[in-house]
Amino acid sequence: MEKLSAVIITLNEEKNLARCLPPLIRVADEIVVVDSFSTDGTMEVCRQFGVRVVQHAFEDYVEQHRFADTQATYDLILSIDADEVLSEKLISSINEVKKNRQFDGYFMNRMANYCGKWIYHSGWYPDRKLRLYDKSKGSWRGIIIHEYFQLNPGAKSGFLKGNLLHYTYYSIEQHLLQVEKFSSLMAKSYFEQGVKMPAVRAWLSPVVRFIRCYFFELGFLDGSAGWRICTISAKESYQKYQKLRMLHQQDTSKR
Repeated sequence: MEKLSAVIITLNEEKNLARCLPPLIRVADEIVVVDSFSTDGTMEVCRQFGVRVVQHAFEDYVEQHRFADTQATYDLILSIDADEVLSEKLISSINEVKKNRQFDGYFMNRMANYCGKWIYHSGWYPDRKLRLYDKSKGSWRGIIIHEYFQLNPGAKSGFLKGNLLHYTYYSIEQHLLQVEKFSSLMAKSYFEQGVKMPAVRAWLSPVVRFIRCYFFELGFLDGSAGWRICTISAKESYQKYQKLRMLHQQDTSKR
């Protein structure tokens, strides 16, 4: 049976780790936590479960994932976030791969729990992610927050049955704080790439985002949670492009 390294990057994940680790132990031959110097009980939870911890200063998500993969003993890696949990079906699927791996990487569906409710639409499900992979067959790519593992040309991918359960936000306030953070990061990333956004498009973008999320991606079927997700998604689109325009205006004023 092929051996597998589970890799998690953390910063103050005491609450989530205690839920994430028990199912992970059932598939992983080693668990490596790459921590960015947490100040809560993250280290204590790691000690309780006997996982290996490596401290590494955070640069960005892409670089942190790249570093984390170098710390794994085995080529077969399961990359998981602390706020994610393997479902029973996914555990079985991963163990089958360990017995007879046929692909270089495997996609899986991620299902989000939003303020206590599972979300089946709203553009959030199925949120397909490649999280089980041979680290020699690809690398982490992306910009700041939208990181992903990309297989090399010629590498083959498969699909795993079962859901990766994602406990996203415990409150609307937490969601809004994250939107504020991520919209700033994305605006900065776009600015550094030289991306510009005309005023008309910046205003239309949140409207289009809401219509797609709520109607075309069936957000209305998720009830009140779907409404909140779609409206906050539109808000994030608006904030991202307005912040981008402000960065360009500030840059122009300096000249």
